[in-house]
Amino acid sequence: MTPPPPDFTWLYGEYGEYGYSFLYVRDTPERAVARLGGRWPDFIPGPFPEDADQLCSPGEPAGVAAIGDWTFVIESDLRYLYEDLLARLSEGTTLVTQAALSIEGADNFAWYEDGAVRFGCGSDDGFFREPPDELTAVLAEADRLFPEAQLYEGPAFMLVEHLTGIRLTEELVRGLDFSWGHLPPPR
Repeated sequence: MTPPPPDFTWLYGEYGEYGYSFLYVRDTPERAVARLGGRWPDFIPGPFPEDADQLCSPGEPAGVAAIGDWTFVIESDLRYLYEDLLARLSEGTTLVTQAALSIEGADNFAWYEDGAVRFGCGSDDGFFREPPDELTAVLAEADRLFPEAQLYEGPAFMLVEHLTGIRLTEELVRGLDFSWGHLPPPR
């Protein structure tokens, strides 16, 4: 039996005033923060905020949490726009990023392996890397379940789940043990 499509509506309204930018790094939280140029000792444990309207506004602290072998990062500095930075961050590991900006109506998804982008797409420019064969089935299923949809309206969540095994839900995010701190601006 095929599982139901992912429910992304929890990111609307309450969390969608500005948008979101999520990174998934196959590494420990400590090493993921170091990869991003931060210092793990400067991060303070704390829950996912009750009022998350401004969570991803520029200048807000980044949230970092472990999900199995992956580190989930909620960040506000739009690192998904910096392909060279993400390639460096993925050296020796896997990195997936998904983002949506409600003020721009833009969204983005990218998958990096060991310093190279494997696949990427965005609402502004379609595919910026053609999909590899291992994504053919999940992309076809996303097209079937979400015809005419923007990436953030389901397809990006299906790709994340396929590549990381993480089915991102509000319950999962609210139950994570986050640490919060500032990362240096992307370069």
